Amino acid sequence: MRSVDYSGLTGKIITKESFEYEESRLAWNRAIEKYPLVIIYCNNEKDVINAILWAKNNSIEIRVRSGAHSYEGYSTGNDVAIIDISKMNEIYIDENNGFARIGGGVRNREIYETLGSRNYAFPGGGCPTVGVAGLVLGGGWGYSSRFLGLACDSLIEVEMINYEGKKLILNEQSNSDLFWACKGSGGCNFGIITSMTIKLKEKIKMGTLIHINYPNICNKDNIKVIEVLQELYKNLDRRMNLKTAIYNSAERGRGVKLTGLFYGNSIEAREILNPLENITSSIETKIEDMSILECNRWIQDSHPDYEKYKSTGRFVYRDYNYDEIKQLIEIIDDPAEGSVYTAISFYGAGGAIADVDKLDTAYYYRDAKFIMGIQSVWEENKYADINREWVKSNFRSIEILTEGSFVNFPLDELDNYEKEYYGQNIKRLKEIKKQYDPYNVFNYPQVIKSVK
Repeated sequence: MRSVDYSGLTGKIITKESFEYEESRLAWNRAIEKYPLVIIYCNNEKDVINAILWAKNNSIEIRVRSGAHSYEGYSTGNDVAIIDISKMNEIYIDENNGFARIGGGVRNREIYETLGSRNYAFPGGGCPTVGVAGLVLGGGWGYSSRFLGLACDSLIEVEMINYEGKKLILNEQSNSDLFWACKGSGGCNFGIITSMTIKLKEKIKMGTLIHINYPNICNKDNIKVIEVLQELYKNLDRRMNLKTAIYNSAERGRGVKLTGLFYGNSIEAREILNPLENITSSIETKIEDMSILECNRWIQDSHPDYEKYKSTGRFVYRDYNYDEIKQLIEIIDDPAEGSVYTAISFYGAGGAIADVDKLDTAYYYRDAKFIMGIQSVWEENKYADINREWVKSNFRSIEILTEGSFVNFPLDELDNYEKEYYGQNIKRLKEIKKQYDPYNVFNYPQVIKSVK
């Protein structure tokens, strides 16, 4: 076994011999079983710099972690150095100048609570423990995206530590190419974000929480829900966005549920959603006026503390016909053995997302109608392999119905992942990688590769 000298590291150091190691190594996706060499909890930029330089000097691969939510566990690995920035979670708000500066380790719940308590809306994600930096790097879909844009569209400036341990300031004037890349490149390809400055959105106190569930829905009505959803999104008020899941749950049976947020009152919301409420009498609705903060709390609290799963997502560019929707439903009607929850989901897109040209940020698929997700969740380890294979097998079925893959919903087995994640933007991203990380210090299984 290799002898490792940890001198030179600062912050809180967790090794395989540490009492806290087993808990510290866990990812949010409990199906990820990795055993890093060391976990470095950084309190400040100096800790980050020391960690990068130490790993380089010892020829140890680096992984970067804040929320530990990478679907495929790309923020961890075997015998790697995890640089964990979750403790760098300070938030500074400057209302006079209209911006907030947030630490690289800030998570969704922290930013929602801080901004929401002042009635500022923020286009973050749904899960409370997702790191905002990771969310932003992948573009950042959320329930506010059609109204406020992707999370990355609020970026004003980024502070990043590069492979040499030097601090870079990224904005429209300084290192503008790398700033562009931070808006949709995903993962940790270029350096470690220690701070982001975001533009404050307008103050909006009240909105409407949307939750519609069709329990034990028949396939004919299920198809109708998706047909109505497709039609609805052609002219949907951009103040509204929905996530629609066709699910098969061991606890709740087969059904369809819609979760959403509307920046308006419940009367307006019900009028918009009327076509969905009239499909079947088998329906449960919760369409209520709440503060935007309360809406986001409800959505966040609907997520489990952690789970074991395999999941990925791709972009939808067209309407599906009756037979194609039926095909998707049939996938859900035949879950893997041991699955406790299976779903194909439609994450609403369009609106403000499409206002930005696909070449203006690294996030390429601006003009998609939806993101389609597929997932399988299990509890017992003995069912892990069969559930993973179920996702991989059925991914091939949805692949032909979609275009390109969402980098924040990665798939380890994805062929030609660079083109699939980044489309026409990959050439520019590869050039930026060569310029800012020429020795591939920041590496992981689906890293952007330098141009040759």
